[in-house]
Amino acid sequence: MKRLSEYPSAATPKGAPKLTDEQQRELVQQIVDWQIELNSGTAQLSRVYQVDNFVQAMAFANQITLIAEDGNHHPALLVEWRRIRVSWWSHSIGGLHLNDFVMAAKTDEIYNAL
Repeated sequence: MKRLSEYPSAATPKGAPKLTDEQQRELVQQIVDWQIELNSGTAQLSRVYQVDNFVQAMAFANQITLIAEDGNHHPALLVEWRRIRVSWWSHSIGGLHLNDFVMAAKTDEIYNAL
């Protein structure tokens, strides 16, 4: 079985089905530090990462930017002193798709390599 981070990243096509609650619960077990949250009624994957300083937070954000551009799938990023909050969801379907879990796993890999 492939790890989530091994799947290609891609924009979620309009009209793609949202993941069911059961599918979400199953997938989130593979990215244990992430939470599924509702934001204005839209399910999103969110995680706060701790870093050493603001410069490291910005460098991490820039690395996320690279995978986001490569996959044409973009998160919300909140960069603060010593932390960065990352939220993934598929804007095109107003919820969660496999692509969001793939991108969360790829984000974890970037963080683990810092």
